[in-house]
Amino acid sequence: MTKDTLLRWWCTYFRHTRKNSKITYYTKAYLRTLVPHWWCEMKRKRMMKWFDSLQASEQSHIIERVDYYCRPALPATIPDDAPTIGELSYSNRRNFNGSRMNSVYFFDAHEYVRCFPQHLRWLFFGGDCDYTFPQPVISKARSIHPASEPDNNTLLNMDKVRHFTWIYDPYHWKQKQCAILFRGDARGKVERQRFIEMWKEHPWCDLVSTGHMSIFDHLRYRYIMCLEGYDVASNLKWVMSSNSVAVMPRPTCETWFMEGRLIPNYHYIEIADDYHDLIDRITYYEEHPDEAKAIVEHAHEWVKQFQDKKREDLISLMVLTKYFRLTGQETGNSLHD
Repeated sequence: MTKDTLLRWWCTYFRHTRKNSKITYYTKAYLRTLVPHWWCEMKRKRMMKWFDSLQASEQSHIIERVDYYCRPALPATIPDDAPTIGELSYSNRRNFNGSRMNSVYFFDAHEYVRCFPQHLRWLFFGGDCDYTFPQPVISKARSIHPASEPDNNTLLNMDKVRHFTWIYDPYHWKQKQCAILFRGDARGKVERQRFIEMWKEHPWCDLVSTGHMSIFDHLRYRYIMCLEGYDVASNLKWVMSSNSVAVMPRPTCETWFMEGRLIPNYHYIEIADDYHDLIDRITYYEEHPDEAKAIVEHAHEWVKQFQDKKREDLISLMVLTKYFRLTGQETGNSLHD
């Protein structure tokens, strides 16, 4: 067995250099549905007490994120006949518009709404989303607007088994190949197709419309393209947790990861929307490697804020509490606004 094979085996199976396990995800998600509702409500109350015990700086950070995720236009009204959260079930996985949602959206939403009184009403959409709803809707994604402006899409962390993957990278940036990698499904995605056609012949570029490449093999490259698909680039989170640099135009959509707050050329390398300056931008960072390595460090700092599961749970509960309050409903729990 070669050294490279041993390293791949070690990283993949012992250091989580791979995609999240869907078997593990679905097992845990199903078991959570068996927990009685009263226990979940008690958990919510315990989490609120934990918030009160945190230092002021930590409370401020949490409230800032809650306000970023949930800022609907006021007055935030939902129809009297909107579905109640108690109506959400695995067999009744319906969005507010009647469309059927994928099971991961059900499990990710149910993990938190089960902690609230089941008579509360909401508008929920589980699916890709690159637009803004005219009413206050809870969704996975939204188009990016300035944080000072209201946005009817309240964000909840959904489809996280695919999107929120943190990996171990055994290679330092300098050890990686000076090349630009893209692997992703470009079928029906015009911008991805245009990017591949523009740069596929360049010697620095390895661009293929497919998802069949392990995360470990991605890590041999210094620069990894993170191109939006139906909404956000699903690989952006794990790329920013690696020692490679994410390369992309300024994002137009965001999720729980707050892509709208990422700073160009600080958290990622920004290229033009039409991709024309790709090689010029990469040439610059090859000539200024310390700046490229600084981007890696800044990306790691950004990722770190999402890796505390207990805090993420608290923020999710506070986002929902604020949503229900702003839509004129009482949750039976006082909470910091």
